[in-house]
Amino acid sequence: MKRFVEGGDRRQGVLLPEYLDDYVTEENPVRVIDVFVEELDLGVLGFAGVVPEATGRPGYHPGALLKIYVYGYINQIASSRRLERETQRNVEMMWLTDRLTPDFKTIADFRKDNGPAIRATCRQFIALCRRLDLFVHAVAAIDGSRFKAVNTRDKNFTRASIQRRMEQVEASIERYMAALDTADRQEGETARTRSVRLKDKIASLREQMQAFKALEVAVHAAPDQQISLTDPDARAMATNGKGTGMVGYNVQTAVDAQHHLIVAHEVTNVGNDRDQLSNMAGQAKAAMGVEALDVLADRGYFKGEEVLACEPLGVTPYVPKPLTSGAKAEGRFGKQDFVYIAEDDVYRCPANQRLTRRFTSVEDGMTLHTYWTTKCGDCALKAQCTTGKQRRVKRWEHEAVIDAMQQRLDRAPKAMRIRRATVEHPFGTIKAWMGATHFRMKTLEKVRTEMSLHVLAYNLKRVIAILGPAPLMQAMRA
Repeated sequence: MKRFVEGGDRRQGVLLPEYLDDYVTEENPVRVIDVFVEELDLGVLGFAGVVPEATGRPGYHPGALLKIYVYGYINQIASSRRLERETQRNVEMMWLTDRLTPDFKTIADFRKDNGPAIRATCRQFIALCRRLDLFVHAVAAIDGSRFKAVNTRDKNFTRASIQRRMEQVEASIERYMAALDTADRQEGETARTRSVRLKDKIASLREQMQAFKALEVAVHAAPDQQISLTDPDARAMATNGKGTGMVGYNVQTAVDAQHHLIVAHEVTNVGNDRDQLSNMAGQAKAAMGVEALDVLADRGYFKGEEVLACEPLGVTPYVPKPLTSGAKAEGRFGKQDFVYIAEDDVYRCPANQRLTRRFTSVEDGMTLHTYWTTKCGDCALKAQCTTGKQRRVKRWEHEAVIDAMQQRLDRAPKAMRIRRATVEHPFGTIKAWMGATHFRMKTLEKVRTEMSLHVLAYNLKRVIAILGPAPLMQAMRA
């Protein structure tokens, strides 16, 4: 072992530092966790057990258990059993908890029983960031991402999936029945053994079919016609790849464009983002404490009513409009090829004809004005415009809000690039921390608590990187 760095003799007596504090440097992030939790008013936040019971066995202070979880999530340790082991062998954890070693059941129950308080703690850290003037750049990006739940696709049933599975079972029964007929025509011990095995499989499949029929009734009776057996709140959600859907939750985040801190988040079991724009924008604006906020989002958030709802909130949205024109897909002119002239309340078509307002109707709760001209029959471009008698263009009564937003997007060509660089990185980071199985807890309420711990850990690491441990601790104590 010559010419290598050599370790000490394991049997050699050593004088270890006299204090546990000597093992933790002044710049260690674990000291930030300790100061952060110590400066919290746990009673106001809603933690149970802040005031100890007068009788009975003493319990652990909620501050100690909260420190364990914050440390664990920062270091990608979410399991209560693993956290229990860390308290027994990890020097940083020993320092943080004053050598307390609660069992895994105590650790798990703390997270389960203090969901609202943990979520309030996450918001409290954002309030600290606001006091530190980290949100002076009033721009935020909003996005949603699907996270896996503790529920496999085989334990999730929709009307289509259960019908498909019943058809698969019927096909399997027919195949085994044919194999059984073949086995019955043969003689010998092997044939008899195979016949018994096939009968058992057919009986098992018939039991499975009865279970599916019972589930089919329950699925049809469910409000959204979907049932998950392991996690009742998890829902099947489509993803970009064909056949790659997952059963999980839709996590919404609002991330500030300057420091990439998650200023607001929410967990839903609705698979689309169309109704989330004003909700998340309002939460982001309140969290950042700004008078006006520019919000960037992708096409999945486009909905006229949501864009309109942002205006009274003091939020300016930047959301591109989806290109879903059927006429455009078939090679004809789309609505975007018709120019609206506001002062005359008319549209100008590609043939330079004016489409005037003819009548007003209400569709899906929206007031729509319909425009057309009587000169379509003699138009040389009619084949490129419509297959009907006239080309009709509908305009929402608040369409001016959409037009104004499109003009803003035209003046800010880098808006969507900024959105992508701002909001997608935190999702990737948190999913990498979670591993293959994203959420460990079940039901929407508990999953929201788990997500808040991940967001708190992410934000804490970001601010430590931005300010440094010492200035951050000083700000917490101020």
